[in-house]
Parts: sequence; structure tokens; C-alpha cells
Amino acid sequence: MQIERRELLARLDRALGRARAVVLAGPRQSGKSTLAAMRVDRRAARWFDLEHPVDRDRMLQPLTALEPLPRGGAHGPVVIDEVQLAPELFPVLRVLIDRSDAPGQFLLLGSASPALLRQTSESLLGRVEVVEVTGFDLGEVGPERQRALWQRGGFPPSFLARGDADSLAWRLQAVQRHVESDLPQFGVNVPAPAMLRFWRMLAHLHGQVWNAAEPARSLGISEPSVRRYLDVLTQTFMLRQLQPWHANLGKRQVKAPKLYFRDTGLLHALLGIGDFDALLAHPRSGASWEGFVIEQVLRVAQPDEAYFWATHGGAELDLLLFKGGRRVGVEVMRADAPRIAPSMQIALHDLQLDALYVVYPGERRYRLSDRIEVVPLDALLPDT
Repeated sequence: MQIERRELLARLDRALGRARAVVLAGPRQSGKSTLAAMRVDRRAARWFDLEHPVDRDRMLQPLTALEPLPRGGAHGPVVIDEVQLAPELFPVLRVLIDRSDAPGQFLLLGSASPALLRQTSESLLGRVEVVEVTGFDLGEVGPERQRALWQRGGFPPSFLARGDADSLAWRLQAVQRHVESDLPQFGVNVPAPAMLRFWRMLAHLHGQVWNAAEPARSLGISEPSVRRYLDVLTQTFMLRQLQPWHANLGKRQVKAPKLYFRDTGLLHALLGIGDFDALLAHPRSGASWEGFVIEQVLRVAQPDEAYFWATHGGAELDLLLFKGGRRVGVEVMRADAPRIAPSMQIALHDLQLDALYVVYPGERRYRLSDRIEVVPLDALLPDT
């Protein structure tokens, strides 16, 4: 089964048309190489895979390998896959990129890592545009596959697996591989058993406000160490730290981020959820649905800024979006017929929202007031 990723491909084309280099950044098996292969043949001499011994040897003399190749404009980009494996390349790339103003000279594919982000910001600042590539979203797989996307997550090998057992097996292996292989490769020297235990602990904190004290105590390490572990999983696109919004309201507001797994398939694997019936029956089902909806909304809306909002008095809003001068609230409810809650009224007033959407798993769209509307998740897609 082939899933078209038209919007992502369009974003890549726009980036190649205006930036001298483009980085496709995302976790392994998220579709970066497939996307790049739609623009450059993987068998061509213009494609370097740094996990391949021959290509890695060619990159021992990067100027010799790259300088003769025409690049940019009508020639298309030179592709370097798994570029984070050779951080010494970035100064050479900077020199080559600066020799021409032509857009689309290089397309760099990298498994997101602290090292890749640092090299991109330090060595290629002003020369590169980053396009984030994660798993499939609802717009790509279609509303009719919403249940499967929520349960299995968006990683192509998991979503497209023949059955639930195969999908779960792939996700469990992906977690293990990330801990045992990817993180050490990225320079993260955390013992694999400790990181795996921490990751499983985070699965039970999905959708909650972050507090380092309990994880640190359970792991027997310092709170700064726990914070570093959390940041690593965030930088590798495994987690999202949704930051709180602060307003001068005369109310005590929550100031710590909320944690969400960016892929609910990985969340469910760590929680031991094997199929959709088990997901519905699990006590973390509501939190999982909330994270799934938030991730899909952010993918579709592409806001300028995104936050959550909560006060110590109990008022809260799952998502506060700023885009084009508008303030839009999103509340996620796993209920058959959501109604107006006092918290919604407080958020409308205190945050001066232009609109508030209540996203639920039903099919009917209806208004609760002039500024509050209940919508199915697929109603947020551009063509619906």
C-alpha cells in the first residue's frame, strides 16, 4: 500500500526552491528517504548514504566527492542520507554552499538528534531550511483509517503492518533500537536499561504536567539528569513538551510543560496495549486520545505558536493556538455529546479567544454557542 504525502512533498519542494540547503529531520523509518527518492534517484551518483561503507569511504575526502557535482537549480540537489553520522561534513558543506546562491544545492537527511540540530544551527545558519518528517497523519491516511492511526501510530512500518501483532512487534523493536543503538550513536551515554525504564515511566505520565521529582526518585538520579533524559527524547522527536501560556490575569497559572508522546503507537507499545479493544478499555485511553488529537491538530493547523493553559484553580485549555493574529482554543473530549463546561467559559473570557473548538470522536458537527463549536477530528482537515 502506497500512502501519498502530497502536502509534505509540497513543503519539501517549496523549501528546495528558496533555501540553498534543506534538512529533512525526523526519526528513523518515518519516510525521509522515500520522500527524497521522489526527487533524486537513490541509485544515482548524487546520493550518498553514510550508513553504506562505500559512500562513507567516499566522504573521507568530501571536497573530492562533492565539488565536481553540479547542484541546485535545474540540476537538483545532492542528497546526503544519515548526515548526522559525519558531523565533520558540515564545515565543508558550508564552504560549498557559499560558492553559489542557487537554491536546492543539498538535501540532507538526518535522524533527529541533538548533534544534528546543533550542527545545523551553528554551521549552516542562514543557509538551510529544516523540514520535519514524522509518521503519517490523518490527512495522509484518510479519515476512514483514524482508528488504526490512533492505535498503531504513524510510523509507516507500524501503520502498514499486516496485523496488529506485527505492528506491535515492530514498535517494541523500534523502542529497543532507539534506546540501544540510536541514542548512543547520537552521543547520549545513558545506560539502555535506565533509559528504557524512564521511557516506560513517561508512558504513564502522558498528558500530564511535568514534575521531575518522582521520576528522579524512582530512578535514583538527580532531577537535572532526568531533565536531560527528557530533553533528549524531545530532541529525537519521541516526545513533545507542550509549553504553558502565561497571561497577566491575577491568577496562579501552571508554569511547567505538559508531556505527550508524539506517536501514540509507541505510547501504546510501552503501555502493553496490543489492539483497539484493549486501547478502549485501558485507563489511559482518554489521555492517549488527547495526545493523538493534539498532534493531528498541530500537523494540520501549522500554528505560529502553540501552548496549553491551566490555572491552579482548575481552569484549563488543552491547546491555545496563535495564527495570523487570531487566538483559537482547542479542547479535546472523549465524550459522545460534549457540552459547555465552566472551564471553557473561563478560557474564552480570560484568554480572549476568537473561537474554541471541542474535538470529540463523534461524527456530527454542532455549535454550543457563538464562539464554541463541537467538531469531529476529521472536520479539521483542509478538504472537509
